[in-house]
Amino acid sequence: MARQSILVTGADLAPQALALLHDYDVVFAGKAPQPEDLVAVAQQHNPVGIIVRYGKIGAPVMDAAPALKVISKHGSGIDVIDQKAAAARGIAVKAAVGANAAAVAEHAWALILACAKSVPQLDGRMRAGHWDKPTHKSIELSGRTLGVVGLGEIGRRVAAIGRAMGMRVLGFDPFVSTAPEGVELAQLGALFRDADVVSLHCPLTEENRRLLDRETLATFKDGAILVNTARGGLIDESALVESLRAGKLHAAGLDSFESEPLPSPHPFRDVPNLILSPHIGGVSDAAYVNMGVGAARNVLAVLESAAVAP
Repeated sequence: MARQSILVTGADLAPQALALLHDYDVVFAGKAPQPEDLVAVAQQHNPVGIIVRYGKIGAPVMDAAPALKVISKHGSGIDVIDQKAAAARGIAVKAAVGANAAAVAEHAWALILACAKSVPQLDGRMRAGHWDKPTHKSIELSGRTLGVVGLGEIGRRVAAIGRAMGMRVLGFDPFVSTAPEGVELAQLGALFRDADVVSLHCPLTEENRRLLDRETLATFKDGAILVNTARGGLIDESALVESLRAGKLHAAGLDSFESEPLPSPHPFRDVPNLILSPHIGGVSDAAYVNMGVGAARNVLAVLESAAVAP
């Protein structure tokens, strides 16, 4: 009897995760699978489960695999999966919640500090032969206000680090009624007006798409810092470029974008007070293992439940 298949939309998976899936044939779709590639490999192998590392999973991929029972995200962002299409087909959608929380929170702070201390710019100036000690002043964060949008696993970690840095911390999350220790719950508009640093840690939905548009960015404090390690669709990218070039924002750090990989040319590439990273906030040595194991366990839980169902 042929073994059932599990499709990974990537080129690799942590050995610890592969060990958990030893009873299945694990099929890899490659480093950057396109939708047509995923349809083709799904048709060929008819997987019972998909672990989503890269790319999007829509109805065509689901329909190409009649045996499919579960789609498991290698991470927490399930917006890349068509959840309505999955529900209509009785396919479970799971996320490895919290598996990369430490990694993303650390990266958010790497971007905050890089913005506040002008790390990339000073490095570039030094390499070009300059010595800016007589003229440069960085932003001291102690005593300033940090605004955290989204108080899940990642946002809570970012908030805790802010407190340790001596900052006042405001938090907004429509699903949270009790503030984490040291965090003041605030309305979103007040958070944007009062925060010296705003860090986004909320999922992307149709309701909050382009949450930060031209009008919203205009309400920010002059000289504020904006960091986004969540989803690119939360920000109107052209409005952000305008705010940075006009000096309304001191700087911004982005790890996610509306279109990924970031197109070339793109206005972001020419904004000197904008720090970019290629959506790698959750990609650390430990998170790679945690996300793989979490995704594999979610697949197995659904398949084992289906196997014992009457």
